[in-house]
Amino acid sequence: MARLNVRPVSDTALERLRSGFAGRVFSDTDDGYEEARALFNSMIDLRPGVIAQCLTTDDVRRGIECAREEELEIAVRGGGHSVAGMSLTHGGLVLDLRRMHTVAVDTDRMQVGVGGGTVMGQMDEATVRHGLATTGGRVSTTGVGGFVLGGGSGWIERRFGLACDNLLSADLVTAEGDLVRASADENPELFWALHGGGGNFGVVTRLELRLHPMPEFSLGLLLFLPEAGPEVVRAWRDFMAQAPDEIGGGLIYLVAQPEPFIPEELVGRMVCGVVITCVGGEAMLRDLAAPLLRLGSEVEMVTDMPYAEVQKALDDPPGYRNYWTVEHLESLPDTAIDVFCERADGMIVPSPTAHAILPLGGAVGRVQTDYPLPWRFAPWAVHPLAMWEDPEDDARAVRWVKDIRADMRPWATGDVYLNFTGDEGEERVVRGFGEDNYARLSAVKTRYDPDNVFHRNHNIRPARAMPAAPRPRRG
Repeated sequence: MARLNVRPVSDTALERLRSGFAGRVFSDTDDGYEEARALFNSMIDLRPGVIAQCLTTDDVRRGIECAREEELEIAVRGGGHSVAGMSLTHGGLVLDLRRMHTVAVDTDRMQVGVGGGTVMGQMDEATVRHGLATTGGRVSTTGVGGFVLGGGSGWIERRFGLACDNLLSADLVTAEGDLVRASADENPELFWALHGGGGNFGVVTRLELRLHPMPEFSLGLLLFLPEAGPEVVRAWRDFMAQAPDEIGGGLIYLVAQPEPFIPEELVGRMVCGVVITCVGGEAMLRDLAAPLLRLGSEVEMVTDMPYAEVQKALDDPPGYRNYWTVEHLESLPDTAIDVFCERADGMIVPSPTAHAILPLGGAVGRVQTDYPLPWRFAPWAVHPLAMWEDPEDDARAVRWVKDIRADMRPWATGDVYLNFTGDEGEERVVRGFGEDNYARLSAVKTRYDPDNVFHRNHNIRPARAMPAAPRPRRG
């Protein structure tokens, strides 16, 4: 691939791109540029040469063509939640899909079609009106596209599988400007690759996802003083090991925020929280979670709540500095719990930092597919999310996250859900897919993006030595 350009984009190229562009094109001198480049993670301070806010598939094609002609690095932005800042590029061109956010619910076919820039809250609000849902992320501002293509772990995954298990089709624009549809019947090898392979193969402009009936949903939140943590985590572990698929949630050390149900003396303090989600009503949740409700929490909030509202309940505020990782565990013995709880003392308080264990299992681990997601068979995931304001705390926060990952390695599978990580190197990317899957993904990459145009992601390198494959069928 040609050396990428970091010099200013020519006026001629900008004029050519803007001519007939249905969306909006920003250069770094335009009003609105600073707002357009702002990301969820304020640690990322990259300055693209061009931000192309696409409104149509043709806009996406035009943006790719401009970038390749000008030898500009391409980044693709959906929700902008990439903790590594892969939604931006320095000096290159950003294909910003946020204006492509249409949502179409088909109740007869039990599916939803979403534009490539749709965020989770937009999709959830449309589907819950019909008593329907599909697995979404735990933050309503997350982009649906990046979430699904990376696998997609969320509150209701134990009942309905990962988000990508519910993927029915995807339309994408390749590096050559071809519009391709991937489904079980059309370009099936590409469809396989989109179950975890992310944005490596093109710009996904539309997805269709399977919906499920969900007329009732409920949420439980129990808060304990941190010194009760080891006992609480053990009880929660034993409860989740036997819980039905309808139950999800997580164990999270967090800082209590001002809410009507939070006592004033806990606000701003670290607490040990148990989040319980239920694909069912409050009575069902109370019945199933009775062992946890008897633990004597400082705060107990159990209520019916629409799924779309639950998705917003733990929204991380934008504008903080972020560093995350994940380690998937084969088991969660008492010794691992003790180490996990001890590490809570290193959290930056007060801040929105979270120190979480998430349960997998249920439908996540029972799916009999060969999708490139080896981490799905682990029963537990430890997921520290450091979020802080002061740049002086950067080294401390990053070290806290890395130390937790190192602490968990004795019980780890080595697999990794890449949506939960930043840039942790090529070896971790390979572990995210498994070596054999990575080789197969590399073959798909060679077919659709042999020059690695789309490399601002958890990158899969093309296998350049492979023989040429037939061109994909156009959608």
